[in-house]
Amino acid sequence: MPVVCVWIPAFRLAVAKLTVPGVDLDAPLILADKLERGRVVDCTLTAAALGVRPGLTLTQAQAVANEARTVVDDPVADGRVWHEVLEALDAASPLVEDDGLGCAFLEMQGIAGDPAAWIGAVRAALRSCDGLGTPSEFAARIGCGPNRFTARAATRIGDGAICGDDPAAFVAPLPLELLAIDPAVVERLRLLGVTTLGDLAALPHGPFVRRFGAEAAAWHDRARGIDERPLRPRPRALRVDRVLYGEGETTSEEQVLFALRTLVGWVVDDLSAAGKRAGRLVLTLECEDGEARTVHTRVAQPTAVPATLFELLRARLEGVVLPAPVVGLRLVAEELASGGVALSLFAASDPDPDAIGVVLARLDAALGEGSALRARVVDGPRIERRFALEPFTIETLATKPGVPHAAPAPLPAAATLQLRVVEPRPVDVRVLDGAPRFVGSPPQQVVDAAGPWRVEERWWGPATGDGTPLARDEYDVCLDDGALLRIAREGSAWSVRGVYD
Repeated sequence: MPVVCVWIPAFRLAVAKLTVPGVDLDAPLILADKLERGRVVDCTLTAAALGVRPGLTLTQAQAVANEARTVVDDPVADGRVWHEVLEALDAASPLVEDDGLGCAFLEMQGIAGDPAAWIGAVRAALRSCDGLGTPSEFAARIGCGPNRFTARAATRIGDGAICGDDPAAFVAPLPLELLAIDPAVVERLRLLGVTTLGDLAALPHGPFVRRFGAEAAAWHDRARGIDERPLRPRPRALRVDRVLYGEGETTSEEQVLFALRTLVGWVVDDLSAAGKRAGRLVLTLECEDGEARTVHTRVAQPTAVPATLFELLRARLEGVVLPAPVVGLRLVAEELASGGVALSLFAASDPDPDAIGVVLARLDAALGEGSALRARVVDGPRIERRFALEPFTIETLATKPGVPHAAPAPLPAAATLQLRVVEPRPVDVRVLDGAPRFVGSPPQQVVDAAGPWRVEERWWGPATGDGTPLARDEYDVCLDDGALLRIAREGSAWSVRGVYD
């Protein structure tokens, strides 16, 4: 998943230059959250050279840099300009994650071009933003990587930096602060001689996680350039807007309600097309004398049912007196919720055979004849043979009338894990005293193990020519990172056969 990161280090300062007359970013400048008992939000490089740091009280900052100018930050202006930046970035990618003022991520999967072209497209999108002023004022840094963390790291390395095929080597020289670790933990790591991400990546995974806690597993992954977190695209302020104007005017309540019913139908059609439900309705009635009356209606549970929306509006209009005949209606659906009520494919305990038949026909048409299969548990020595696939038919699902359904037996409280059979993949295993002690690369310590369970088939094969003999020992191992695996040894080769979820 290629990702482009946009980082504007001095975003609030740049906004202050745009909104406050006479601000010079080359001169000592202190940006505070407020004048009375305020704290430093940001400062220019010249002020930082004098000893100003974000987080200082305004009194402390003015004491070390008494010649610096103090400007109060405007959160409203910050939010407005940043919103314009995010809207401009939509021209480069439809998936933009807002990571806070001055930082955004763009997913470039499916976007034509290479990393250099993507960075150029993002830079062009920023130049088109009217609220940014000149590019030099904002000094945006743009970087590209295979995930969120490496893309962010690229912006710290330099504007236009691109992470290549070796993410671990790319991030290795960077300091630990890029991981947003608590300063006390950073100091502990420094005492151990760990000052860069490369030093952290060189530590053994298991002992490091045991010493610093579960969250340290994510730190270790980031230090090796691994970040599986998906992007969270920012929500859009969607609304559906429909207008109805006719020739002439309406003077009776019945005529207004008739037109309103038509307008509600149009809005519901738009909601259905977008897969949304309305949580709020805004109805505007425009009168002949030019006056417009706006009526707000709150929907208790977001819905796209036309009858419900119409009844809500009709109830809200009761008692509304207009000074002149109505010549136009405008209905806006706001606070849109995604989708509708989740429904199961087959409802109730006794599914409808007709509905199942339609679904099976559609599956066969899309996937091919006989592709709709279901799994059945069978006995077998090998875990990969303890189920069988058979055609999905209708007859066995239809129950006889009058026969009550037997309640399923409750699972025991301890049954919280389920073995998921996976495609066999080779794994490095170190054996000590006849049992697996370290698994994987880098090796992780085996905290606990069960087994072996011997699987031996066709031992007579060499004598009768009936197949190849199989001799395999299986173990369940719990690793120090919490993973629970089923591994197997055939001769000297080890493989992962299953994962417990």
